[in-house]
Amino acid sequence: MNALEFEEIRRAYRKGVDVLNGVTFSIGPGQVVGLLGRNGAGKTTLIRIAMGMIEPQGGRVRVLGLDPRLQPVEVKRRVGYVAEDQILPPYMKVGEILDLHRQLFPTWDEALAQRLLDRFELQREARVSTLSKGTARRAALLCAIAHRPEVLLLDEPASGLDPAARREFLETSIQLLDETGCTILFSSHYMTDIERMADRIVMIHDGRVLIDRDLDELREGFSLALVPRAAGVTRERLLGVAGCLAVRERPDGFHAILRLEPEEARGAVEQQLSVRDVRCQTVVLEDMFVELAGGQS
Repeated sequence: MNALEFEEIRRAYRKGVDVLNGVTFSIGPGQVVGLLGRNGAGKTTLIRIAMGMIEPQGGRVRVLGLDPRLQPVEVKRRVGYVAEDQILPPYMKVGEILDLHRQLFPTWDEALAQRLLDRFELQREARVSTLSKGTARRAALLCAIAHRPEVLLLDEPASGLDPAARREFLETSIQLLDETGCTILFSSHYMTDIERMADRIVMIHDGRVLIDRDLDELREGFSLALVPRAAGVTRERLLGVAGCLAVRERPDGFHAILRLEPEEARGAVEQQLSVRDVRCQTVVLEDMFVELAGGQS
C-alpha cells in the first residue's frame, strides 16, 4: 500500500483559476520526496489537502489508505506536520504543549521527546511567546515527530532559519527516517536541502505534475542545452525537439532542458534544427528548477 496517493486532484480558490488541475502521483512507504514549484504553484494546498485541512474540488487523496476528510482523527494521529506559518499557542509553556500532545497521540515516545528537548536545548518552562523563530520551529518539529509518525509532511519548514538551524532541522528529519522508515513529503526553496534529503523530485507547474523522477535520474538523464542564435532557430522549434521540456530565451541564445543525456541532446538539437555549436551539459537541480519554471510554453 502506498503511504500517500494523489489522484487527479483539483482545487481552485477563484472560479476558472485552478491552483491544482489534475495532480497525480503516489509515494511508497519509506520514500523521501521533495516537492518543487514556484510560489503559488499549489505545494501548500496539496499538503493541506493531505492533512484534511482543506478539501479537493475534484479527485481522490489517500493517506495510509485513509481518506483525510472522512477519517481525520486517524490520519492526524499517524501523520506529523510542520509548516512555515505554523503557530504554537504563544501563551503556553513548552512543557504544557508536550503534555497536550502526549494525551493526543497514543504512540507518543517520551524518551524520544526528552532526547529532542536536550538536542534542541528547549526548556519546558519557557513560554512559546519568548522563543525565537528558530527555537519555535524546533518545538513544532519535536511535536510532529515524537509520536513517531508513519508519514511526515513538511511545508517549507526551515524557511527563514539560519543555515545552522536549517541543517539541524534537516538532520533531525533524516534521523527519524533512518530510525523508523517514515515516509516524508516536503517542500522547500533550498535546493541543497532537497538534494541532501530527497531521493525523488516532484515538480508542479501550471497546476500539473511537470517532473516526477528519482534524483539520480535527474542528475544523469537530463541536460541543459545552450543554443546560439541562428537562422531558423526559434523557441517554438526548440520545444518541438524530442525530449525538450522547456526553453528560455536569453540575450545570447536559448537555454533548453531536455530529457536526454548531453551528447544525445546535442545531436538531437543540431540535427533537427540544422544548427551548430550547441553546448550541452548535465544540469544541477537549482538550474533545472529555474529553467523549467521560467521556460514553459
